[in-house]
Amino acid sequence: MNRIARLTLLALLAGGALAEDTIAYNIVSLQADARREVQNDLAQASLYVEFSETNPASLSDRLNRALSDGLKVAKAYPGVKSANGGNSVYPLYGKNNKAEGWRGRAEIRLESTDFKALAELVGKLQANMQLGGMSFAVSPTTMEKAETELIDEAVKAFRGRAEVVKRSVGGKGYKLVSINVNTQGGGYAPPPMMRAKVGMLRAEAMDAAPPPMEGGQSVVTVGVSGSIQIEQ
Repeated sequence: MNRIARLTLLALLAGGALAEDTIAYNIVSLQADARREVQNDLAQASLYVEFSETNPASLSDRLNRALSDGLKVAKAYPGVKSANGGNSVYPLYGKNNKAEGWRGRAEIRLESTDFKALAELVGKLQANMQLGGMSFAVSPTTMEKAETELIDEAVKAFRGRAEVVKRSVGGKGYKLVSINVNTQGGGYAPPPMMRAKVGMLRAEAMDAAPPPMEGGQSVVTVGVSGSIQIEQ
């Protein structure tokens, strides 16, 4: 390598090192967030049947018929999403570890933002099924709307903290180096979803009384983190 080439290379390396020093100088990391309570507007419920038979084929047929009957009832409520929650069959062992019968379970899952319709449907299904549990959450549409509004609030909070840091160190200004917005859908840990456990009691009447549907609220949070460079 000739002298001119070596000098050019050294100059480029020195310039790169200087640029790195400039970028890393007076860097401050910050974090801010915005949160609000949002009404849970999505309800989910699961109902199931459990049977015992001596023959696994008879048991599966009985489970499938119960599931089919339940889904037919659910179809009368177009505002409620219904789905097969799956079924399982397993042997019952007695003495000498010998199979003496079979036990099976089939489940229906329901979901709706129409609490009244869901409660009515659950009441009807409880005539032949048992209520396994019920949970409430913020629907995707409501969550997206809340997060969009909170992003603006969180960014303003971040900029406010940046101004405080700038003034505290006597800076003339600052440059934004990096920024990350974290929502619940993007990995930001949300608070536990409120869960309303319902006793698994079989209804004696044709239609059980609809269960109480108090959705409560969840806290939606948006976090903003990043770094700034203080200008002296």
